[in-house]
Amino acid sequence: MPRVLTKTDVAEFRDRLCEIAERLFAEQGPQAVSMRQLATELGVSPMTPYRYFKDKDDILAAVRASGFDRFAVALEAAAASADPADERGRAVGDAYVRFALEHPAAYRLMFDLEQPTETDHPNLMRAVGRARATLTGYIDGLIREGRIQGDPATIALSFWASVHGLIVLRLAGKLSDEVDFEAARAAMVGALARGFSPRPSSGS
Repeated sequence: MPRVLTKTDVAEFRDRLCEIAERLFAEQGPQAVSMRQLATELGVSPMTPYRYFKDKDDILAAVRASGFDRFAVALEAAAASADPADERGRAVGDAYVRFALEHPAAYRLMFDLEQPTETDHPNLMRAVGRARATLTGYIDGLIREGRIQGDPATIALSFWASVHGLIVLRLAGKLSDEVDFEAARAAMVGALARGFSPRPSSGS
């Protein structure tokens, strides 16, 4: 008869399984990783993971939620460390890039993976929303301070898409040695900021 698991037992095993799954999913792709392989990596029986997760899709959702939560913690700390809005935006941007480059496996699973059942996992949706709130929150501050103008959602998407694209190229090894990552990032962000700058009135 299986022993009764405490909440601590469950949490610790889930964390261990997610850590291994994050690495394997990123290296091989979720479709190539089996529950048996995960169990073998953990040194447990093939059925043991099913005591903690419904299926592999449930594990993938938990791995991605963990990534988004860690990502959100980094962004929130950065946002709380700087003021006014332009300094806050710079700090959040730095934290974003730092997380992506220090945790490439988590980053790829978070953003470069389509999970059709995403909405079936409330914890994942919560974690995604938490990270998104900080990613877009500093834009509202820039608009209030009159530094940029336009639709906040569109502006946030523009900044995110540019930085994300540069990071993906970096992680894929597609940037030549001549490309200065930080210089390219600064040029892109600067161009976007100028593009969204308030326009002078026709009477000025």
